[in-house]
Amino acid sequence: MHSNCLKIEFMTENQEVLQRTIERCRERNIIIPTYKQMRNPELIPEGIKNELKNVGLWDFNPRNLFRITWKNEPKTFGGCFGKVNHVVLPSSLTGVKAKIVLLVGKYFPTGAHKVGASFGPLVEKLITGNFDPTRQKAVWPSTGNYCRGGAFNSRLLGCDAIAILPERMSSERFEWLKNAGAEIIATYGCESNVKEIYDEVRKLETTRKDSVVTLNQFAEMGNPIWHYWVTAPAMEEIFNSLKTSKSRFTGLFLTQGSGGVLGSSMYLREKFPLLKVAAGEALQCPTLLYNGYGDHRIEGIGDKHVPWVLNMKNIDMVIGLDDEVNIKIMRLFNEKEGQKVLVEAGVPSEVIENLSLMGISSIANMMGAIKMAKYYEMTEDDVVFAVATDSMEMYQSRIQEERILHGEYTFRNAVVDYDGHLQGINVDNMVEMSYYEKKQRHNLKYFTWVEQQGKTVEELNEQWYNDNYWKDIFAQVENWDAKIAEFNEKTGLLKKI
Repeated sequence: MHSNCLKIEFMTENQEVLQRTIERCRERNIIIPTYKQMRNPELIPEGIKNELKNVGLWDFNPRNLFRITWKNEPKTFGGCFGKVNHVVLPSSLTGVKAKIVLLVGKYFPTGAHKVGASFGPLVEKLITGNFDPTRQKAVWPSTGNYCRGGAFNSRLLGCDAIAILPERMSSERFEWLKNAGAEIIATYGCESNVKEIYDEVRKLETTRKDSVVTLNQFAEMGNPIWHYWVTAPAMEEIFNSLKTSKSRFTGLFLTQGSGGVLGSSMYLREKFPLLKVAAGEALQCPTLLYNGYGDHRIEGIGDKHVPWVLNMKNIDMVIGLDDEVNIKIMRLFNEKEGQKVLVEAGVPSEVIENLSLMGISSIANMMGAIKMAKYYEMTEDDVVFAVATDSMEMYQSRIQEERILHGEYTFRNAVVDYDGHLQGINVDNMVEMSYYEKKQRHNLKYFTWVEQQGKTVEELNEQWYNDNYWKDIFAQVENWDAKIAEFNEKTGLLKKI
């Protein structure tokens, strides 16, 4: 028997630090959005919307905090808000009857939705005086987009940032972080070398103890909280706009990553109880699939451990994705000869024009959604959702690398990749999990989080046995919004808008 003894409580407020933070925000004209405003930008004050008309999407301007939403107008400068940015992929591309819908992350500041995942962990500490922007740096351990989102939010919120990421991530990521003014620490290895990132964090926490605060996306509940309250309702809104009398919200596929986006599944399960949820990972590093390990090239999907913030009990299926297929589809979508083949296959021109909205991990999400639709033999009435985390904007160097390694991309290459690798996606390397198979994967958290990272066995057990654990986590948002509103009131800036 396991008790419901674990209480989710607010951080204790440090009034002295909080006052310094309020003064910093007042000096730098920083107003913080609420979760309700990020979910529904119609609630944003008109004065702030007017200011945004003179601000670029990626500008280091505090008002861009209000662009941490799926509903940004798809403009690089001066945009306001509209409907949820998304694409619907046709059968001529996917080879399945089901509708596959991807939320588009390109139109967030930084071009990736990770500015949302990194918002909560930092803001929650700022508004309670548990982070001192005048004396401390925010440490963002990541495999790429999360530390970019963290560095961006840090700059907008008047904080200094340290970005920790593997040395073999794309050159565009490092160049962007340098331009953002972040301190950069490149660790050994590639996407799957997450432990090396944690080791560097521990070193920082030892050598610079009082001057750093770690905001680990794999452990910070502010990550899935943001997706529960902002990403999931965006999916629900799209489904309601697309559905017919026969439509079913049948599937949700998301690469595991930090486990944050999969937090949206708990909201969606409440709305659509028959929903199937799948988590994906690279076949070359099949931690969830086979308790395996290895290296791979699908940047941004996490490896070799189960994130603390991931509720394995809410996942129905684990799917392995071949990174070689992923890279071939990347070239098919982005090379001229590949697009010619897509035209001949009947893919609409407007869809082809939008394929650059899908970066490497986005293509992986599409692949997983296709595998899921094929496995469950879904029909025209079924809708499967996934996320295009970022666009090809951060991966042009990868296309150049492929040209150097394998030569120019020919029409013949494109035909093979369309027929064999895209249309040929099948149902191999998939596990539909039983209760105990889910528990087996949940138990893997022990080795990373209890043995290495200081979490307790008691909380690990609460995550599995106490359903109220996750409900209490997500219920915090109402209180956080109240705290944000109180903080903004103290700075006095909203009165001037």
